[in-house]
Amino acid sequence: MEIFIKIVQVVLSLSILVLCHEFGHFLFAKLFKTRVEKFYLFFDPWFSLFKFKKGETEYGVGWLPLGGYVKIAGMIDESMDTEQMKQPPKPWEFRSKPAWQRLLIMLGGVTLNILLAFAIYICVLFTWGDTYLPAKNVENGVVCDTLFHRIGLQNGDVILSLDSVKVEKFYDILPNLLLNRSQSIQVKRANRTVNLPVPETFLAEVLALTARDPEIRLLAPRRLQDSMYVTDFADYSPAYDAGIRQKDRILTINGETFRFYDQFSDALSGYRDQKIEMSVLRGRDTLLFPVQLEHDARLGIAFASTERWQLATIRYSLLESIPAGVRKGIGQLGGYLKQFKLLFTPKSEAYKSVGGILMIGSVFSGTWNWQLFWELTALISIMLAVVNILPIPALDGGHVLFLLYEIVTGRKPEEKFLEYAQMMGMLLILGLFLLANINDIFRFFG
Repeated sequence: MEIFIKIVQVVLSLSILVLCHEFGHFLFAKLFKTRVEKFYLFFDPWFSLFKFKKGETEYGVGWLPLGGYVKIAGMIDESMDTEQMKQPPKPWEFRSKPAWQRLLIMLGGVTLNILLAFAIYICVLFTWGDTYLPAKNVENGVVCDTLFHRIGLQNGDVILSLDSVKVEKFYDILPNLLLNRSQSIQVKRANRTVNLPVPETFLAEVLALTARDPEIRLLAPRRLQDSMYVTDFADYSPAYDAGIRQKDRILTINGETFRFYDQFSDALSGYRDQKIEMSVLRGRDTLLFPVQLEHDARLGIAFASTERWQLATIRYSLLESIPAGVRKGIGQLGGYLKQFKLLFTPKSEAYKSVGGILMIGSVFSGTWNWQLFWELTALISIMLAVVNILPIPALDGGHVLFLLYEIVTGRKPEEKFLEYAQMMGMLLILGLFLLANINDIFRFFG
């Protein structure tokens, strides 16, 4: 059921974004009296699932869910309708319009994607507000991966600032550290402040690790051991075989107690291929179980926690939500541009973390959460806008590039050149699409 809900959310989100993007082109084309022959959600090679014609435009739904398109008369696009281009230009065709009008038609899709993201953020902030975990409320510090251990961060450290800039939101720490290329981390350890330099190789190491394991938690709030309880078991579980059951709370290993869950996990790894005695709290009873561990020292248990951190929520009136939503949209746009910049930084090896359809699907919740759905839809809308404006033929940015050349030089590129550029751009996009989805296959099934 979770997979089905994810699929529905992905299809619904992308459908909204595709319709919005293509409507942007459609709107400006109609504004400048340019004929739009087709307006389709999804692609329709050979046949369509549904279609009707109103006026001069055929509206429909294709069967290939890889996007959508509007077919504008007199324009070299993904349809590669070269026969139409051999005919004399008509007044209603794209190629007959002034360059500035054609430029606005091409920018229409990206513009509406950005405006849609801003509108969604405004509505989300007005409806739900902005709820976050203040960094100061993570009083027991962090638990971190070995990557952070190598730069000197320790479990239990309280992160105060990055490059001496105070950290406000806990879950902004890792994105800010990576995207702003922070040079140092300031932490509170015991009763002193420690400055930890961040090496240049750190970013590439983080990206490589997350590409191999997208679900890894590099940095998380530290949890108390007495808050942890058993929720589920792996297919093979030495703990279950020994008699431990759901809702049990593990108290000790061989009589040793632990204040924090990470201390319990670290201690467990020291008992490979050994039999240990675990004391467990079940209801009001304390029980003892001998557990034979294998070489990996795993219990085969999934834990959950009763510990809850104090969250903060900022509420917005309708008028307050408008500037706040725009600011959030601009912030997300800036953040994504920084992420995109990493793709062109060879040392980061960020291309290995590029994801496709499976990656998009993985970020959606397995249960229906409208707030998360709309926030992800807004973020993907920004991502689509940025990708579409790249100066690659076959993308909107490619058309914009040629139109800017025409406006500046006063010379229009030859139609044959535009045809070849379109074909090369489509091949490049196909290659990028294959790279992203091959990365997904290795990431999720490798």
